[in-house]
Amino acid sequence: MSASISLSPALILLGHGARDPEWAAPLLTVRDQVRATHPACRVETAFLEFMSPDLASRVAELAQANIQTITVLPMFIAQGAHLKKKLPLQVTRLQREYPTLKLALAPAIGTADQVLAAMSAQASRCLFP
Repeated sequence: MSASISLSPALILLGHGARDPEWAAPLLTVRDQVRATHPACRVETAFLEFMSPDLASRVAELAQANIQTITVLPMFIAQGAHLKKKLPLQVTRLQREYPTLKLALAPAIGTADQVLAAMSAQASRCLFP
């Protein structure tokens, strides 16, 4: 009997990570909200540093679950050194390791027009609380 293949995509919300476990709370809230909106899809978190799981472990877990399509969404405000150099190389290595996966790297969430608008609106509210 062969393992079933999941046609539903997966999303990995990738955070930088921190030594303080409370740092991850907003990321976990976003994960839970996206899961609630898309219950048929896998929505997970992973971290570059300090926290677990790392990206390679999370991709391995999803590949083991027969997920075929994974998008990695960096939950960063901008495309800094991690996102310009380190992360694309890591995603390329993972794609070679799992050639049957469709693995995509999205731009940093903070570069999206809707996110910039939300940040601008919140900053404006701080002017006149």
